[in-house]
Amino acid sequence: MKDPFVCARCGAKGPTCCELTPGTEEVCFPVSDYERERIQECVPDLGGFASQPNTALFIENLLRLFPDQRRTIRDVFPPGGMHYRLEVDRMGRCVFLGEQGCMIPQKARPLYCRLFPFWTAENGQITILEIDRCLAQQENKSPGKLFNAFATSQSKVRLLHSELRIAWGFAPHSE
Repeated sequence: MKDPFVCARCGAKGPTCCELTPGTEEVCFPVSDYERERIQECVPDLGGFASQPNTALFIENLLRLFPDQRRTIRDVFPPGGMHYRLEVDRMGRCVFLGEQGCMIPQKARPLYCRLFPFWTAENGQITILEIDRCLAQQENKSPGKLFNAFATSQSKVRLLHSELRIAWGFAPHSE
């Protein structure tokens, strides 16, 4: 059964997937121009984005997410180049994280946020990015229950992941 409040409950409990350890901002996922524009249309007064260098650690993290995309990663996120990420406060919390959860409407949230905790490998297999502090994962131990909690399915996750790949400059998954 869908739990529309699990992320808000998690946010109230903290820490969440919407928080970084201060000083680790360089490994935060990128936000594409397409994603930034959608967010700015929905919440124009918040700003919310930081320009971040493409460091070796950032590129290494992308290579873990996209192990077969080494060339594309170097082209889209060249060493020494820049990308945007979500802004965080001095405690490492996303500036869009409010008392009731994310202030960005679901359809306009960054694609990585909308996918979390799911990820799709090059072969199309869906995996779960496990994080100890995720209340949804603590309450829903099986993948099926987790899909239900987020009111999603494998096909929806694959489509959303392809949308993320395109937004970030990668080719969509081949079917």
